Amino acid sequence: MFKAAIFDLDGVIVNTVPLHFKAWKKMFSEYGIDFTFDDYKSKVDGIPRYDGARAILKDRSEAEIKKAAAAKQVYFVELIESEEVPVYTSSIDLIKELKGHNKKIAIASSSRNCKRILEQTKIIHLADAIVDGSDLSRGKPDPQIFQMAADRLACPHQECLVFEDAVLGVEAAINGKMLCIGIDRYGNPARLAGANLIVDDLSKVDYNTIEELFKK
Repeated sequence: MFKAAIFDLDGVIVNTVPLHFKAWKKMFSEYGIDFTFDDYKSKVDGIPRYDGARAILKDRSEAEIKKAAAAKQVYFVELIESEEVPVYTSSIDLIKELKGHNKKIAIASSSRNCKRILEQTKIIHLADAIVDGSDLSRGKPDPQIFQMAADRLACPHQECLVFEDAVLGVEAAINGKMLCIGIDRYGNPARLAGANLIVDDLSKVDYNTIEELFKK
């Protein structure tokens, strides 16, 4: 049975991807690295800052990686405080539809900025549970983030559906034995192979779509 939906934040509910990319690019440029958007999508998208910094700065010390991750955080906070964070209205509409069917909603993000962004965009009230980077000891593709969200909703893991736009996020959902809908915003659905359904926007999904997924 379908009891609850777990939504990733960045790229699923809000479009912070350009801001994250700018912050990463600025930080890595200080190390003489030309950080591309392909690097972002394949190496740092959807995982904690420290892991993202380590994925690129492979030969640096732990102290240097921590310093780099902290710098990225400073740059990102500057950006979200100075620029508007766009919200995907189709995702909000789906959340409201699911809540209308008495389904529980969790928002789960590897970012420690999750609550700050939810408050700034005035959508924090939609979440019955929130998991963010400060709660986690293991990054995606480990399923800890989604399992913790299910536990906070008091729902069996197999009765939860994950919405993800990142490769490692889809893998984390699969590793957690949860159904997953992948949102491909880059025109390359093959990258999210393994998701139970892949769409380019959540306007293509409704309550009935989800019920059918759980019947299969």
